[in-house]
Amino acid sequence: MSTQNFQQLLVWQKAHQFVLKVYRFTEGFPKSELYGLSSQFRRAAVSIAANIAEGYKKKGTADKARMLNIAQGSLSECHYYLLLSNDLGYGNTTEKETLPEEVSKMLNAYIKKLSN
Repeated sequence: MSTQNFQQLLVWQKAHQFVLKVYRFTEGFPKSELYGLSSQFRRAAVSIAANIAEGYKKKGTADKARMLNIAQGSLSECHYYLLLSNDLGYGNTTEKETLPEEVSKMLNAYIKKLSN
């Protein structure tokens, strides 16, 4: 099945769900983190979905794969922020780790499919 836009990509939908969870989660962070961890975490999460969307419109396979790889990097960054948030006592992050892991697997499959 062919897609007409990036919103139809399941990997983008999952990434967008993660962004929404990150925004809700960081609302509970201390106000002192407004320009620190909250901001960094949100920007990294948004970067995942944004790079998937940008990669969708790229013409060349190498460009598409590059954008998806950048999304993977942002996923790793978010994974660290989840660990840090947990260690700082800002909330339980265990349940929030499954969605980025799922997105990562989907991105790997998408990149592999592009390579074939």
